[in-house]
Amino acid sequence: MTDQELKDKVIEAIKQVYDPEIPVDVYELGLIYDIKVFPVNNIYVLMTLTSPSCPSAESIPVEVEQKIREIEGVSDVSVELTFDPPYATDMMSEVAKLELGFM
Repeated sequence: MTDQELKDKVIEAIKQVYDPEIPVDVYELGLIYDIKVFPVNNIYVLMTLTSPSCPSAESIPVEVEQKIREIEGVSDVSVELTFDPPYATDMMSEVAKLELGFM
């Protein structure tokens, strides 16, 4: 599998993770800032949350990591949480904006 194919599978896995307070997956919400595939299928994800005081702050990154680890061939997963830049609703995809009534 190529790095791009693996990255696409990672995105599919991340799209299975939802913020419990918002009926949209974390990828479409714009919470994923970066995904990198390193040699030997090690995956790095840089993500944020809708707010530093998000009640799901501990569970969402763990769930993202778990979903990625379920992908066949993934060696290791590192999920880093950041609040720089701070989350803003303009980071949402058009799908998320439509779902949440922003469009």
